[in-house]
Amino acid sequence: MTEASRQTYGQLDCVVIDGGPAPSIPVVICHGYGAPGEDLVPFAPHWIELLGDAAAPFRFIFPAAPHSLADLGMPAGRAWWPINMQQLMEQVAAGHFTELHQHEPPGIADARALLVEAITAILEALDASPSQMVLGGFSQGAMLTMDTALRGLAAPPAMLLQMSGMLVCQPNWEPQAAKLRATRVIQSHGRQDFILPFASGEALRDMLIAAGVDVEFLPFDGPHTVNLEMLGQVAVALRELVPPQ
Repeated sequence: MTEASRQTYGQLDCVVIDGGPAPSIPVVICHGYGAPGEDLVPFAPHWIELLGDAAAPFRFIFPAAPHSLADLGMPAGRAWWPINMQQLMEQVAAGHFTELHQHEPPGIADARALLVEAITAILEALDASPSQMVLGGFSQGAMLTMDTALRGLAAPPAMLLQMSGMLVCQPNWEPQAAKLRATRVIQSHGRQDFILPFASGEALRDMLIAAGVDVEFLPFDGPHTVNLEMLGQVAVALRELVPPQ
């Protein structure tokens, strides 16, 4: 396994880990709100170990979100866009799910533009197309990558990973959801998630299914996190992307 390196794609600082000496398939994974840019980097060696020799074609890329949360007392924390956490918690506690699902977060368009710029540079570096890439994220990163897949990319990704994300931007996402009919969507969500409710994850799943998208939905008994079953299923799916020798 190649050691982790830091590279800038577009305007985003990224940690990069290659599965082999000549990678051709990008796997872009976006962290959640409040996490450091390196938060999900341990996924790469885990996947590489599970994949063995089949890891060689993959370049795992972990961009850091553009906004620092140092002013909020999180020196290493980053955000793709600002979140009023108190307001979010109040909406969740009150069960105002329709409002949550229809809400378009201020700043999501700017974050999408930055991610698309970075993805364009990544694809150019690997001489790849959007339809060859894997895109995904956790929590706020999951929302961003769903938004990017539906409203940012010239073509949908080969695979879209939604780890503890939720439905937002429904008036704009719903009409675009059919774009993902040829994309392998793997979604996980904890039943005891009190930050982004399980019901909001189900709402995202249901929107996609209604559009004819085949969603692999992996619920689990746990909080707002990524479980080992999800990571294992992603490794299985990545293996199936490797061209036969």
